Amino acid sequence: MKMKVQNHKIINKKSKTIDKCQISNSKDLKTILSLGYLPPVNKLRKINTLLDEDTFYPTELMFSKSSKLVQLSTLVNKEVLFPKEYPYTSSTTKILRENFKELYRECKKIIKISNKDLIIDIGSNDGNLLSNFKNNHRVLGITPEKIGNIAIKRGIPTLLKYFDKETSNLIIKKYGKAKIVTATNVFAHIENVDQLMKNLLRILDKNGVFISESHYLVSLIKTNQYDTIYHEHLRYYSLESLKYLFNKYNMKIIHAKKIDTHGGSIRVYAVKKDKFKVNTSVSKILNFEKNFLNWKTFKKFKKNVVKSKLDLYSMLKKIKSTNKKIYGIGAPSRASTLINYVGLDESIIDCILEIDGSYKIGNYIPGKKIPILSEKKLYNDPPDFVILFSWHISSELKKNLKRKGFKGKFIIPLPYPKIES
Repeated sequence: MKMKVQNHKIINKKSKTIDKCQISNSKDLKTILSLGYLPPVNKLRKINTLLDEDTFYPTELMFSKSSKLVQLSTLVNKEVLFPKEYPYTSSTTKILRENFKELYRECKKIIKISNKDLIIDIGSNDGNLLSNFKNNHRVLGITPEKIGNIAIKRGIPTLLKYFDKETSNLIIKKYGKAKIVTATNVFAHIENVDQLMKNLLRILDKNGVFISESHYLVSLIKTNQYDTIYHEHLRYYSLESLKYLFNKYNMKIIHAKKIDTHGGSIRVYAVKKDKFKVNTSVSKILNFEKNFLNWKTFKKFKKNVVKSKLDLYSMLKKIKSTNKKIYGIGAPSRASTLINYVGLDESIIDCILEIDGSYKIGNYIPGKKIPILSEKKLYNDPPDFVILFSWHISSELKKNLKRKGFKGKFIIPLPYPKIES
């Protein structure tokens, strides 16, 4: 399928349609919401290069009644979504650094870990999580991107590979089995869930614990986070759908906790054996989900998304009609979804500013010609308004920007657009 739209190519190349639930294999999928066609959120193009054709993929949110899983309808090849030059580094985000420190403290309370135990992090990025374990335990990171070299320089052994059967066999042969395996903000990214679980169980010790952190479906719906819907996120987990998945592989959830990362995530501990006591947190969350996650909630979510889009566009139209300048602050992956879904471009958002050292500076935002520049421009050539694309940490961002001297106004795009001083 090919159709030209403003120099963009909307095409199903390097992708395939998912027509059944990713964990139950049931063909009971029902559409919650469609965001149309969106580009891969980390496919960046250098500023001042001529526009070439872009590849956009269908972005449709589906619900499976059998497993209670919410998922995307399109699988894009991992080489497209996670290239070697993948620009994301988790250590630059304060909330993630603090989250992983807290995770380590929690692990020591729930799990008996010795200095001989192996801790493996799937999707380890620059070693942010494992840096908390490395001085007291054996650690191993797994990430396909070049950013893994940062972890290696920090003294964290890292395999620059995708986590697949071949890699899991290599781990067992060279390092042995793990007491703890973590997958934070990647457990919903990896395709072929059945193979993922088999590889995971292969490297996990019989008394081991698997800890996942995933963007939480309830948080997504409650705070209208349609901007977190993009192709890297194949699945949007509730605790109920995770329970279904782990039950399928004879694993049991022993602890669950809602956390603040990425605008609202859920941390889940799962084990092979019954020796661990189940925390009351599990039943509390499951009971809440039974009353909240239903088709009525999904219909309301869709209505809220559309309203939010129209309200934001209307707000920006009023601002631009008075010839005011608007800059974006932060270019997280979610900014790409919001910009492309709402239909913003460089005539509305002059530029997007990132902190010095960001790999994204010097590029255009995916699918558009909005340049990503150093945050120095905010003070050398200040705008009237800034739109905070990392709106889920807007309080922290506002405080920092004001402290550095910004005197303009702030546009908070979600859950519902508003202007703050």
